[in-house]
Amino acid sequence: MNLRLVVENFQKYGVLICLRCHDYRRHDLMLSTLLYALVPCHLFVAYAIELGAAQHAKSALGRFKRSDTNPNDDPLQTSRAFQATWFTIAWAHGINASFCLLVTTYTVYYHIHHPLIGTICQIHAIIVWLKNCSYAFTNRDLRHAYLYPQHSSSSLPEIYSQCPYPRNVTIGNLAYFWWAPTLVYQPIYPHSPSIRWTFVAKRIAECLSLSAFIWLASAQYAAPLLHNSLSKISTMDVPSIIERLMKLSTVSIVIWLAGFFAIFQSMLNALAEIMRFGDREFYTEWWNSPSVGNYWRTWNKPVYHFMRRHIYSPLVGRGFSSGFASAMVFIFSGFLHELLVGVPTHNILGVAFVGMVVQLPMIALTAPLEKMEGVNGRVVGNCIFWISFCLVGQPLAALIYFFAWQAKYGSISRERAVA
Repeated sequence: MNLRLVVENFQKYGVLICLRCHDYRRHDLMLSTLLYALVPCHLFVAYAIELGAAQHAKSALGRFKRSDTNPNDDPLQTSRAFQATWFTIAWAHGINASFCLLVTTYTVYYHIHHPLIGTICQIHAIIVWLKNCSYAFTNRDLRHAYLYPQHSSSSLPEIYSQCPYPRNVTIGNLAYFWWAPTLVYQPIYPHSPSIRWTFVAKRIAECLSLSAFIWLASAQYAAPLLHNSLSKISTMDVPSIIERLMKLSTVSIVIWLAGFFAIFQSMLNALAEIMRFGDREFYTEWWNSPSVGNYWRTWNKPVYHFMRRHIYSPLVGRGFSSGFASAMVFIFSGFLHELLVGVPTHNILGVAFVGMVVQLPMIALTAPLEKMEGVNGRVVGNCIFWISFCLVGQPLAALIYFFAWQAKYGSISRERAVA
């Protein structure tokens, strides 16, 4: 936003900042607090499941030793036995994790009115759900390595030997993973030597300052643009809609960049420092992405690592093509995005889902540009990424969901009621 737009906004609307103008209902706050307290309990249900599985694995290994049989002698038989046990454990984990997400989704969609409060609840539930899945899948692999070491020991990272299975199945180990800024479970992580509290204070100050900035920019600049777009969308005035999109793109990218910095640079680094978490690469230079695919691999490393570890790599390892595996990743991601946007706004439109699936042809279109010799192809790919990101992506989705919200609860709904 340049100075001219700031002055123009002030002359046209005055000061729109209002502390008491937000519809924060007491009912919403009470339910969100209850959800925030109860959702992590599902992680400890997962711990109880894994504790039972670990005891079963110890008993199985003891039987192997007492009977002087080698579980590696008959790979087919041992694989069947392991899969039969995993089937039961997987069902228990699946019911636990899905119940966590379903209860939150139902509560947010039907009982929490404010979209921001609902979004925070959904983000928390999705994070815990992903951590639940990773905890289950990784412990399955560790259990297999524990029972059949000749088949699996070479594939385990060396750092895992510092906390071998089943010694990792403890409350303390799970509690660390719960708060660690990662979605992929490991029995042990690299640690920093100490906590720099000055660093933590700076990151928290940045996060709070940027959160205030996002609120101010949303209320003063984004809200009037969105409200002014309602009549244009109602009458399908396409030229005016495009003009509103271009105006909104400036505000939305500033807000998005501020939110990105607040979360990935400030909040996650503060949390990592407090947890002495050694891996601080939460993103790389996504703004220089020469292709759309490169952007998705670099802007959100925690989610990228989860998708690659638990969806992409297992599918490729089972013989599926990399293209099919990538498609499954984006379909799954589209489902999560729709839960994250459609549920809190009480409008499951499929726009967020389609927006993620559409990334697949965009990736295919820009992938050859990334591989071209010289800089021209990479520059063109970067331009395509920024144009699709700034003009077509976020502003259009924001307009659609805001219009749907207003049609259901706001000014458009009241106009229809009067008519």
